[in-house]
Amino acid sequence: MKKWIRKSFVVMVSILTFGLVTPSQFINNVKAEKPVEKDVFETAGPLTNGRQLTTFWTEAPFNKEEYVEELVKKAELQSYQKFGSKIKPAIEQEFRDIVLPNIEKALEETAAQYPDDDLQNLVITEEPGGSHSEKIFHLRNQLTNMDVLRFHVRRDHPPQGGYWFNFHYHTYHDQFQHHHELGAIYWAKNTPPKWMCS
Repeated sequence: MKKWIRKSFVVMVSILTFGLVTPSQFINNVKAEKPVEKDVFETAGPLTNGRQLTTFWTEAPFNKEEYVEELVKKAELQSYQKFGSKIKPAIEQEFRDIVLPNIEKALEETAAQYPDDDLQNLVITEEPGGSHSEKIFHLRNQLTNMDVLRFHVRRDHPPQGGYWFNFHYHTYHDQFQHHHELGAIYWAKNTPPKWMCS
């Protein structure tokens, strides 16, 4: 599917379902329903010309780049859900320019560490944390139900410096202790609203 069609479709599904169905779930269902690539083999049969076509279905090969691209799209949607309608308009462009490319890089680096069979088990969690929670989303192994990466945003308020949103992630390699910086976005002097606030 072409990128602009897919993006238009994601927006349309989000609007029509009021966010109850995530576009990624709907796209995955549509992808599951479309036929996979076919290989055709010819075998002898009772047809007049002495040949009969027999069709065998095979699965399309796993594409790591496309899988990471889908993870990035889900991460972006989860981030916007976290921001809510009050914060999103103020920081959306800076988020796309500064933070989202670093999220993509972190997901690509993580994907490079996994063979395809294991990578397919990594999923983005569905619920960001509201109110004052730092959680945007986690990358979880759905077989073990263990987090691999945790993407967070913290509100920083340095003296006389206004409010900043500090985006970072944690990894299971160090038991989620170290902050891996993704970028910071300035809010204003006034206190920002709670996350997921409309």
